[in-house]
Amino acid sequence: MEKVLIAGATGTTGKQVVNLLKESQYFEPIAMIRKEEQKAQFDDQNVKWVMGDLSEDISHAFENVDKVIFAAGSGGKKVVEIDQEGAKKAVDAALTNSIKKFVMLSSMGADNPEEADQLQEYLKAKHNADVYLKNSGLNYAIVRPGSLINDNASNHIELSHKLNKQGEISRADVAQTLTRALHDDTANKETFEIIKGDTLISKALDTMSTTTV
Repeated sequence: MEKVLIAGATGTTGKQVVNLLKESQYFEPIAMIRKEEQKAQFDDQNVKWVMGDLSEDISHAFENVDKVIFAAGSGGKKVVEIDQEGAKKAVDAALTNSIKKFVMLSSMGADNPEEADQLQEYLKAKHNADVYLKNSGLNYAIVRPGSLINDNASNHIELSHKLNKQGEISRADVAQTLTRALHDDTANKETFEIIKGDTLISKALDTMSTTTV
């Protein structure tokens, strides 16, 4: 089984990613946590964890890891420090440790942040992080969901490189898309947008790629 480091494992989407990977026959989750009191929730699930703070050096957290899901976010408090520079640190650490694939949770609108009516600082940070990952030489999948809601998983999405429309999507379906994108035959060096839709997540991702990098 491949070991997958989840940055942002204690967040709303990150927790769902951990739960999905815990049930996977292909991947083993390793939660990156920031505080001592967060250990217990993963110990109780028999999920491995590693300490790492995106505002500090995190290179140690990427040792002996095969792939990465970056689902961390500042919640709007330290946007540049966490959403941009923290993501860049994660990319650098992934490079140093020869990570096979880096799956980035981005946001719809990150391609043209200057056009956004709101959240411009956040989208600019996401944009810069995405560009940094694309230029890194790593194999990557950049997932850009619409507005996140807390509905149950539908297992269906609408997916395209550019949807040209707004929409919402459940965090559960985002988590499923992120974990699915870890596979070697799926979405290699691809950036795409997702919202609620009628296509099975696996089928939608099949349209991205079948080649192995």
